[in-house]
Amino acid sequence: MRSVKNICCIGAGYVGGPTMAVIAHECPEINVTVVDINPERIAQWNGDNLDELPIYEPGLKEIVAKCRDKNLFFSTDVEGAIDKSEVVFISVNTPTKTYGKGKGKAADLKYIELCARTIAKVAKSDKIIIEKSTLPVRTAEALKSILSNTGSGVNFEILSNPEFLAEGTAVNDLMNPDRVLIGGDNTPSGIEAKEVLSKIYEHWVPEERILKTNVWSSELSKLVANAFLAQRVSSINSISALCEKTDANIDEVSKAIGLDSRIGPKFLKASVGFGGSCFQKDILNLVYIARSLGLTEVADYWEQVIIMNDYQKSRFVDKIITSQYNTINGKRIVIYGWAFKKDTNDTRESAAIYVVDALLEENAEIIVYDPKVSEERIFADLDYLGTRDSSENRKRVTVANDPMEITKNAHAIAILTEWDEFKSYDWKTIYENMMKPAFVFDGRRLMTNSNLRQIGFEYYNLGEV
Repeated sequence: MRSVKNICCIGAGYVGGPTMAVIAHECPEINVTVVDINPERIAQWNGDNLDELPIYEPGLKEIVAKCRDKNLFFSTDVEGAIDKSEVVFISVNTPTKTYGKGKGKAADLKYIELCARTIAKVAKSDKIIIEKSTLPVRTAEALKSILSNTGSGVNFEILSNPEFLAEGTAVNDLMNPDRVLIGGDNTPSGIEAKEVLSKIYEHWVPEERILKTNVWSSELSKLVANAFLAQRVSSINSISALCEKTDANIDEVSKAIGLDSRIGPKFLKASVGFGGSCFQKDILNLVYIARSLGLTEVADYWEQVIIMNDYQKSRFVDKIITSQYNTINGKRIVIYGWAFKKDTNDTRESAAIYVVDALLEENAEIIVYDPKVSEERIFADLDYLGTRDSSENRKRVTVANDPMEITKNAHAIAILTEWDEFKSYDWKTIYENMMKPAFVFDGRRLMTNSNLRQIGFEYYNLGEV
């Protein structure tokens, strides 16, 4: 079996950075180099202030501090890192296509193909290429086609090793995974490649948690896992709407069904909707695959998960507007939270983006506070939607650093990320600061057990009257 002394990861984002940091931490004899064509991102990974890493995850900066410049390196020299490595992870962005065939559903694989062509150009020795990005089924086939036609005589083995990280707990998920999935060919060289990767993970993961499959099963398993989790969120959110019409309490319903051992309690927390880089993208990808294979009923079934998620966000916005006497024109609405969930600075597909965009369409004045998301990121998210000119977004939205000060003369507060610090605020002072009646719209059911109503707030909580 080949020995591994050098690993390269193309992509220094939410998956590549933390994953490679943990591998470096657990495999001190292996040099791990994370490369990216974005020099600003690499500069952040190499910066002196570990609180300013491009990725915020609890526990990550401690691992980076211990390993960086010892056996963990961050570089823009993509070709150099590929050349010297026996194992190359591909962990680049695979966004949903915004053009052409499959627009709005299929994954855009242009960055994956670029990686493959770069590897093909540079490689002078046999390499194991590992798909770490979330990819459509049969992407490995495309990679293999590109890499096997280089004419260089180099042998490439393609493995699928999907990530199952939850942002906010990514380091713990990497250190203590439920399972590690390795898909590859069941040829002698493919089996050997799977074993090489398995031995890396076996430094800290029990062997019985490492599942080896064919490559297609591995690729599909990632999409299906995220689809099932998102389905649970949309299912409980659909019931939250029913609870509000029947005087039931969504937390009580969630607890009752979650105690059923066949169902379990996870992902049964009602909210304003799921976000993140994977859930929506992976379901849309699944829908596209099913539809392209003529499985219309399968596609329609999974598409309903997205429809329900969008409905929950629009229902939340409608509640804000109707509670404000059917007009929020010129009214100050404070947004607590921009990240798609707590303990991460990732904002991809965050419910906050779409809620605020809808509120801006009603001419509200928006003030945003998030403890980890930058002003630059917030405006980039709004500008990306293309709903209005970027100058209009900056005119109508203010990003603030003081969560208390911004409540002065506010008409309403919308809680859109479940940051723990929001629970510790002086809500009596907030109430005194605000216009009366003072409204709180809790999109994360964060303040359920607080005394906001006793303080005097008009408090709206998803999933109960």
